[in-house]
Amino acid sequence: MKTLLVVLSSLLAQLLVPGQVFAVDIQKVVSPSGIKAYLVENYNSPLITLSFSFAGGASQDPLGKEGVTRLLSTMLDEGSGDIDGSDFQALTEKLGVEIGFRAERDYFTGRLQTLSENSAKAFDLLRLALNEPRFDIQPLERMRQAILVGLKRAKTNPSSIASRTMRKALFSSHPYARSTSGSVETLSLLRRDDLIDIHHRLLVKKDLVIGVVGAISKAKLAHVLDYVFSELPDHSQLASIPEAKLEFGKKIEMQMDITQSIVSLALPGLKRQNPEFFAAFLANHILGGGTFSSRLYDEVREKRGLAYSVFSQLATFSHAAYTLVGLATSSSKVDEAVNIIRGQLNEMAKNGPTAEELAAAKKYVIGSYAIRNLDTSVKVASVLVASQQINLGIDYIDRREMLINSVTLEEVKRAASKLLNHEPTLVIVGPTGKS
Repeated sequence: MKTLLVVLSSLLAQLLVPGQVFAVDIQKVVSPSGIKAYLVENYNSPLITLSFSFAGGASQDPLGKEGVTRLLSTMLDEGSGDIDGSDFQALTEKLGVEIGFRAERDYFTGRLQTLSENSAKAFDLLRLALNEPRFDIQPLERMRQAILVGLKRAKTNPSSIASRTMRKALFSSHPYARSTSGSVETLSLLRRDDLIDIHHRLLVKKDLVIGVVGAISKAKLAHVLDYVFSELPDHSQLASIPEAKLEFGKKIEMQMDITQSIVSLALPGLKRQNPEFFAAFLANHILGGGTFSSRLYDEVREKRGLAYSVFSQLATFSHAAYTLVGLATSSSKVDEAVNIIRGQLNEMAKNGPTAEELAAAKKYVIGSYAIRNLDTSVKVASVLVASQQINLGIDYIDRREMLINSVTLEEVKRAASKLLNHEPTLVIVGPTGKS
């Protein structure tokens, strides 16, 4: 019997052909009990990928129990029903099945990938993992220790310190200010009952979204959806998460004896659902999101050699959005780098991009989408889930090119002015100095 690794290796060889991407014909599937999913049937390989998302995520961690959702994500494949953790792992390995979970800020997500010939057993394992997790003490302690190791390392990692400091500066007491992994202190206090509680609250059918890609028919998937998910509770009472009121204009320097300082700047952003999002996205691409073709890359690296890489990105969440600019640079060059970045932010805010820059950005953003997002079943399934999370519509992939091409130069200039014409919050981790 072929293992999943062998099949994936074969698929990878196929995907290395330039321009080869999935044909995305999306079908809406509704199970007999009403569970919905988006499906892309694809019989070019014997794989099935099923991705899913529950609303809530790590922002639902109770105060004092931060990290419980992250811990839950490590425990669902550590034994379920009458199968203990070692036997569960042995079964997935024998069948060539991949099952994994992730705690994001706004969502709790999961994915299964299996050969179609083993799909019945694979779906049964996923059903058990979701509905009957054991939370046995031995794997619980093992997973806790694994996360604690990462948390302890993060305490002395400059990039982690910068990220943690920026979150606290922007979000203050909002749940987004907390680490999704919790802290050494909170994680050490978590107990089995805490996992049972968060499992009951998060894994419910309300706001469940599912994306499936691969060798499975619409009719068969409808029954699989009920088999895997129908026993979950219909809904639960999630904590209400307020809209975040981000705080800009701060400057925070964290003293650390390192030669490469970490520099981060944050300004306002736009949520994905905002009608002006693509205008802001294109402005950001021109500023620093285009990596090797952006203004920041040209000014900071190419012309002055101040950093190996520099970026800007739009960070979007359910209850907040911001623009983040970052780089690592020699501690002796921090002032110069920050001044160059500020200059580019001011120039973009004042004058926006040129028509030529916008045309090039549109061409790249449209042309690269399929290669970046539609070249594997895992990526396609993720797109199917994301489009449902924020209600982009089943035809979003088809409409995306039109939406981008319809953005005008004036709209991009207006978005750039709206987001970048502010005093940023600045975080520097390294030897303190003036900036």
